[in-house]
Amino acid sequence: MENMRLNKYISHNTKYSRREADELIKQGHVKIKGKVVTDLSTQVQKGDKVYLKGRFIHPKKEFTVLVYNKQKGELVTKKDDRGRKTIYENLSKRYAHFIPVGRLDYASEGLVLLTDAPDVATALMTSSLERVYYLKIKGSVTEAMQEAMKKGLSAEIATKGAHPKSDIVSMEFAPFLWYKIQKQSGGYTKLKVAINEGKNRELRRFFGYFDADVMDLKRVEFGGISLDIPPGKSRFLTKTEYHSLHTYLQGLKKRE
Repeated sequence: MENMRLNKYISHNTKYSRREADELIKQGHVKIKGKVVTDLSTQVQKGDKVYLKGRFIHPKKEFTVLVYNKQKGELVTKKDDRGRKTIYENLSKRYAHFIPVGRLDYASEGLVLLTDAPDVATALMTSSLERVYYLKIKGSVTEAMQEAMKKGLSAEIATKGAHPKSDIVSMEFAPFLWYKIQKQSGGYTKLKVAINEGKNRELRRFFGYFDADVMDLKRVEFGGISLDIPPGKSRFLTKTEYHSLHTYLQGLKKRE
């Protein structure tokens, strides 16, 4: 094990979030090598035995991943200061400490992965695994759009489609892995696209650059894990999906 910040170690191996771990540390509930630790910058080193409220924290070797089908009008966050509904309201309280792998915005829907392992969440968020979406845009798919989907796009101004409070102005869009134009009618176009990035509102910004509003956006696949449950429901990964994920993560470690 590499050195790990104490709050991360606690959240990784217990039900507590990093914020909750910080409070437990400050309150003197954590011991390392028999001594109370209150310094939030403390690093856990290989061989350290960490105790929380007198109980030894067993390092977790396995992790859990949930698939959730997010509905429109839900936020991928723990709490909202405006009182809007979050995905955690549909999940059992025992998953309250699970970390979402990336985000889908308020108006988007579909597959969200959540895990109890911060390292796994980070690895998946920063991965180049395929993400597949269904889109409905206003207007037609132009030749310029298709060229950008094939070759990528460097946009100095990519704010249309972004959250109003976002500080990100410019954006580099990698070439899409593939795309299919499924239907054009009534002034709208339906597409199925695959990308391997997870940037801030990437697809809404991409089509917004061409003044095409995204009316519907639904993620249906992430890294070979497919959406196969009703809206607002969740499931665990299958054995096959866990095996594929373990293989992928082991491959990342070998490349480090």
